Amino acid sequence: MILAGCKVFGMLFSEDVFKRRSEHGGSIEVVCGSMFSGKTEELIRRLRRAQIARLNVEIFKPMTDTRYDEMAVVSHNQNSIPCTPVESSSAILLLGSHVQVVGIDEAQFFDEELAYVCDTLANKGVRVIVAGLDMDYKGKPFGPMPGVMAIAESVTKVHAVCVQCGNPALYSYRLVPDGARILLGEKESYEPRCRNCYNL
Repeated sequence: MILAGCKVFGMLFSEDVFKRRSEHGGSIEVVCGSMFSGKTEELIRRLRRAQIARLNVEIFKPMTDTRYDEMAVVSHNQNSIPCTPVESSSAILLLGSHVQVVGIDEAQFFDEELAYVCDTLANKGVRVIVAGLDMDYKGKPFGPMPGVMAIAESVTKVHAVCVQCGNPALYSYRLVPDGARILLGEKESYEPRCRNCYNL
């Protein structure tokens, strides 16, 4: 009788712990850096680990990012993971509120509501993993990234290799004469540079 009671208590305790973890275990992780620094690669790695752990994962990217695949997040190394392209950050809140892990790539291209969306999801118990450029080609904070970084539990800044000198690179140097803040491109349009080479 006592043993049965312990088993029942243990089941109730376990369910209670799971409930509390799911309700209050949310967090925000940011992976940021320049172009070609491995941001998307790291995002994919973390999301795949979550999938291996059999967590319910949903991945989003801006609808405007069509460089490699419209329905997948793809790294420069051609690693990929299926995703849902969305027009605004509010769609992420709508589609990602009932999952355990939300991944967001190219976060700098989203609207300023992204920080609110990430915060709301985390407060509901969702683990939110965000990857994006922290600076634009002029070296200025990019889009909603500063706001998301400010409320994140962890921020990982990854570096590329400066193609001019080989030092760690934190800037995305634009090679083409285009003044638009947003210019989708790859190695034909950008190269990673360190601070000294960027300011040459």
